[in-house]
Amino acid sequence: MSLITTAATAVATTGIIYAAYRLNKRRNQRLLREARRKKYAPDLPPLINPITNQTVISADSSKHSDKPPVERTKQIEELTEKEYDSWQERDEGRDANIMQLRLILEDVIGDLTELEDEEREEYTEQDRVMNLEARAEWINEHEETLEEHATFVESEMIGSGIIVEESPPENDDLDQRLEREGGKSGAVQVSLAWDDFNDLDLHLFCPSGERIYFNNKNSECGGELDVDMNVKPVSDNAVENVVWQENPPKGTYKVGVHFYKYHRKRGTKRRTKYRLRVSIFGKVQEYSGMIKYGSAIQMVTGFTIGTEADLSKQYSGFE
Repeated sequence: MSLITTAATAVATTGIIYAAYRLNKRRNQRLLREARRKKYAPDLPPLINPITNQTVISADSSKHSDKPPVERTKQIEELTEKEYDSWQERDEGRDANIMQLRLILEDVIGDLTELEDEEREEYTEQDRVMNLEARAEWINEHEETLEEHATFVESEMIGSGIIVEESPPENDDLDQRLEREGGKSGAVQVSLAWDDFNDLDLHLFCPSGERIYFNNKNSECGGELDVDMNVKPVSDNAVENVVWQENPPKGTYKVGVHFYKYHRKRGTKRRTKYRLRVSIFGKVQEYSGMIKYGSAIQMVTGFTIGTEADLSKQYSGFE
C-alpha cells in the first residue's frame, strides 16, 4: 500500500470516528434534555428540537432595526452532565441559605391570626388589607436578610426554567388573566402564571442592580410590577406581571420566582407548577417549572439587552 493510500485511509478513518463522536454527543445531550424536562416540567410535550439557540435578536438583524441585540441565559436542560452537577450543588446551597436566614414565612409568622383559617372560601377586603399589613410587617423585620438572600440568588448565571418549544395551546388563558387583572404590555414584559391558591412572587433583577418585587413595585429604571396576586388565596388561576412599556435599559436582567406563602386551602399543595412568559421587543419565549414551598428564590431565566460594549457602560435607555 502506497504512502498516499495509507494517509488517505487514516484521514477517512479519523473523519468517521469524529463524526461518530459528534453524533453520540448530540444524542447524549438530547437524552439529558429529555430527562431534565421530565423532572422539572413533566407536563410538557415530548422534545422536538434537541438544538437550542440562545440568541433572541441577533446583532446582525439589530443593525437594520431600532432594536438592540438580545441574548438569553443558558438553561439547566442545556447543560452537560458536569455543568448540571455544579448547578445542582449551587441550588442546594441556595436552599440552605434561605433556611439559615429563617426566611420561610411559615416558620416566622405562622402564629399571626390573620394568616390562619385558610379553609374559608370567601375573603373580604378587610382580610386582604390585614394580610398586606402582615406581609409589610414581615418585610420590615426581614428586609436585610431577604436582600442578602436575593443577592446570593442573583449571582446564578443558569436558568432553571424548562424551555417550552411549541406555541401555547389554543386554550391557554395567560392573556385573558392579564386582561382580567389590568396587566400592561410593553417592550419588555415578564408574566408568571400558576393554577392553585398559593402565593408565588416574581422578582425581576434589573441591569441597574435594583430588584422589582412586591415591596418595590416601581423601579427607577422604568420597570413596574402592575399585577400581584394571592396575598390572600383568592384565585386558582393567578398571574403576576412586570413590564417596561418603553425604553428598557440595556444590560442583564434576571427573572426569579419565589414561593412566598403556602395557603392551606382545599386542593392546594406545597409544590406548585408555574409557567413564565418573557416577551422582548415582540419576541416571546415561554418556560415551565415547578417550585416547592420552603425552597430558595429560583432563577428561572435571564436575558441581556445590548452588546458587550454596552454592558461596560452605565445602563441607560436606548433611542
